[in-house]
Amino acid sequence: MLGAVVMLMVAIAVEVGATALLPKAAGFTDPLWSALVVAGYGVSIWMLAIVVRSMPVSVAYAIWAGVGTAAVAVIGFAFLGETMNWFKAASLGMIVLGVVGLNLVGTH
Repeated sequence: MLGAVVMLMVAIAVEVGATALLPKAAGFTDPLWSALVVAGYGVSIWMLAIVVRSMPVSVAYAIWAGVGTAAVAVIGFAFLGETMNWFKAASLGMIVLGVVGLNLVGTH
């Protein structure tokens, strides 16, 4: 199970990296950046598919989507010039709480 968790974290990191590169892909008009984005998403989904062999898909996907969403929002704020206000921060906090809740329920 530890291997699945590590692989899930790597899958999330790859997906977040690919998502952070989306502005460089310029609406998929830049071939190099577009290829990197698509390859990143492909690798991430492939790794997620491996993870769900040993972890419930509902838990794995909730973690993948929730952590990925929160990480992209933080990266957008820190590096891509996006805004962060109290409502956005609170919403991200609720996503994290939801992922933790699903994780707790998924272990029983």
